[in-house]
Amino acid sequence: MQKLIIVDTFGFFFRSFYALPPLQNSQGFPTGLLTGFANLIMKLYKSNPHDYIVFALEGGGRNIRKDIYKDYKANRQETPQELLLQLPIAIEWIEKMQLIKIAKEGYEADDVIASLAHIAKAKGIRTHIISHDKDLYQLIDDEVSLIDPVRQVEIRQEQCQQKFGVPPHLFIDYQSLVGDTSDNVPGIKGIGAKSACKLLEHFGSLDAMYAREDELEAVIGKRLAHTIKEQKSSALLSRKLVSLVKDLPLDVDFQALAMPEKNPLLLILDELTRYEFTKIIQRLSGEPMNVKHEAASKPKAQPTQPLESTSAQFHYTAHTLWRLEEIQALLAPLPKDTKIAYDCESTGLDTRKAELVGFSFCFDGENAYYVPVAHTYLGAPSQLSLADTKAALELLFSYPLIGHNLKYDLQIAKKLGISPKREIYDSMILAWLYDSASKVGLDEQMHKWFNHTMISFSDALGGKQDFSQVSIESATEYAAEDAAASFRLFYAITHALESKNLSHLNALAHDLEFPFIQVLMEMEGCGISIDTEYFQALLARFSKELLALEQEIFTLCNDVFNLNSPKQLGSMLFDKLGLKAQRQIKGGYSTDEKTLQALLNAHPVIPKILEYREISKLKNTYVEPLLKHNDNGRIYTSFLQSGTATGRLSSKNPNLQNIPVRSEQGRLIRAGFRAKSDDYTLLSIDYSQIELRLLAHFSQDSALIEAFCKGLDIHLQTASILFSPEQAQEKRHIAKSINFGLIYGMGARKLSQTLDISFSEAKSYIQSYFDFFPSVKAFLQSKEQEILHNGYAQTLLGHRRYFDFSYATDFMRANYLREGVNTIFQGSAADLIKMAMLQIHSHIQGSNIAMLLQVHDELIFELPKQNALESAKEIAHIMDTIYPLAIPLESTISLGDSWADLK
Repeated sequence: MQKLIIVDTFGFFFRSFYALPPLQNSQGFPTGLLTGFANLIMKLYKSNPHDYIVFALEGGGRNIRKDIYKDYKANRQETPQELLLQLPIAIEWIEKMQLIKIAKEGYEADDVIASLAHIAKAKGIRTHIISHDKDLYQLIDDEVSLIDPVRQVEIRQEQCQQKFGVPPHLFIDYQSLVGDTSDNVPGIKGIGAKSACKLLEHFGSLDAMYAREDELEAVIGKRLAHTIKEQKSSALLSRKLVSLVKDLPLDVDFQALAMPEKNPLLLILDELTRYEFTKIIQRLSGEPMNVKHEAASKPKAQPTQPLESTSAQFHYTAHTLWRLEEIQALLAPLPKDTKIAYDCESTGLDTRKAELVGFSFCFDGENAYYVPVAHTYLGAPSQLSLADTKAALELLFSYPLIGHNLKYDLQIAKKLGISPKREIYDSMILAWLYDSASKVGLDEQMHKWFNHTMISFSDALGGKQDFSQVSIESATEYAAEDAAASFRLFYAITHALESKNLSHLNALAHDLEFPFIQVLMEMEGCGISIDTEYFQALLARFSKELLALEQEIFTLCNDVFNLNSPKQLGSMLFDKLGLKAQRQIKGGYSTDEKTLQALLNAHPVIPKILEYREISKLKNTYVEPLLKHNDNGRIYTSFLQSGTATGRLSSKNPNLQNIPVRSEQGRLIRAGFRAKSDDYTLLSIDYSQIELRLLAHFSQDSALIEAFCKGLDIHLQTASILFSPEQAQEKRHIAKSINFGLIYGMGARKLSQTLDISFSEAKSYIQSYFDFFPSVKAFLQSKEQEILHNGYAQTLLGHRRYFDFSYATDFMRANYLREGVNTIFQGSAADLIKMAMLQIHSHIQGSNIAMLLQVHDELIFELPKQNALESAKEIAHIMDTIYPLAIPLESTISLGDSWADLK
């Protein structure tokens, strides 16, 4: 079906200008806007060969909204000179490419867009508007959507709801309440986004709100209710200003708007040559000259090496800034959308203890600046005061920020009361999305993309105690390099993803992974309360039990040896006691758990050794580290966003995701995690059978879908199908092992070991399962073929995990396929819970509810006992409706005073 593509021309030009780093040709003429425009034309031509395209422009003459409100758009910032130089050239290019542009005197481009979309709808033509302008959200419906040209993401009704909290049909009323500072639309003073959403959710519209003014005080409070009534005229005026005109008399010939058969860029080759767009010209050299363009076939596996790793050059100039005025002078001319790379230096890695020593920033990829703050070595010169440091950071953080592992830098700044006011970007997260199996440290990534060796931290530190003792001269070189590298790396990976048709990963980063950084920061800063006395008592108990077990083992063996030495234990069991060795390993005998379990009845010492190991693990792996990390009765873990290839979060210092769930000993550990006071409770919300639900969604198996939609016990249903209704309850555990095992690549041999049955019996169970669920088997086989063909597995949201089959042995190949299929399910589950966490984070802002932990499919919260169940149901609803699957998502709620009570 053909669609109309409307380009919000100036909106795109401004967005493109600020999104790209400052570019210029060899003559010094700025080319960033023109580069973005040429790339847009290339993409639109390749992706939409049969569609209509038109460019909407501002009309000349007096803006009709000025007649309504003289101060409309009165506070617009002055347009940068570099942008002004490129605008007329870009407009001229539209004409030279023989594309159509439309403007209407007295009206804005947005009015032209609204009218064009209205005309297209009357003809049954869908509309895509190339713009991210929020003023156009009011046009979104089933037939009209926005396309953010930089992030390459489609903005539909659900995105409007997620971003602003209101559907598109209420967006005019929403803007009438909150106003718009960029256009000087007054709105109602004191009404922000949350208040506006609350009002519109209750009343349904602006008119209904003013028709039922008597309800305002109960909904919004006395003070704001008075303000709303007092400023009614301002709200109604604002509605006139933001409402777009949909009935402009436009003479539109859709045939004239059809995408040309030849690439329009071919008509401006001389211009592209003049401005030195070498790569675009090279791409055009392969374009068909006289045939209708055909869409390219889907690319095969993307290589893990970047396109230009050896040709790209990295160089920078380091500067030291000593005064606040110098920083202000540098930043003042920058447009507020300028992305600035930021990095800080501190006294250590633990953000709770580390202190800021200095910070660096870069906004052009060439010059990087270091600001010393707290170098304390003998003879160190005077540096920025605390007040000026805060002022400088406030200024820096008013711009969009780029960082590499930015979470750390933001946490250090947060200790000074400074938080980002704009978007945040992380080149480490981008590197991980580009190739989740590679090392994502700045040093490794700069070598990978620029063949550049960074100054190592150990060289910069030079044996000093911490960074505060490093000379400011050396610190400047080191810190400035980090900022410049983060800047260049971010753009290198962003452009590589675009050039490889992986723009969806840029969108995933912008929509989910970058905002998710702030969710993790808040969770890490909150921590979780523990009962210190309980763990100290547990430590004493375990120590006593280990000592007693050790004596029992020595008595049974009639000898004393090092129980924690596998070599000495193996010698005791197999040489001295004469037990049958299961397998030899380098340096002696295997004494792993599998070996000891096989010998369980061979000698009375074996159960004692296994018990000793379990208690020893609990003591050494959990109790002692938890007490070591105890900080005034709370434990603060660190979450790693890029720590796994599948997309799952991991946890460290200490790891709170590896505490045993089902064992009685694991319950002992979890019992020590408590709510912070008697008035509070812990809450667990856990996705129920999330991987199996994803299997049903992906495979579209009718039996699985029916079972989930009807809320049936899926394992009981499977047992009933595989065996008989009469045997279902008895055989449920077998069905459960098969249901989950297939997702994780379990074969007949593994199933036989898990259930302690024969190989042939396990094989027959799996065969019967696939006979009853043929679409599941077909799906799993198709995914293995896709992974082999493409070289990657892909999650629900498009996160990829790559595998190199080039030199893989049969064993490696089988392992890759197993990991690949596992990634589809585990990674998709990670996608869902991250999306849910992001929305929950927004939902609980300003409340007494704290999100403490994420343990894979489970979230742990701390909240007041009063109304706890109601709050839990609200959060569960977010989790259950976060993404539309073929079957309903379902989460389970559990409340309790300790973590052990939450099951």
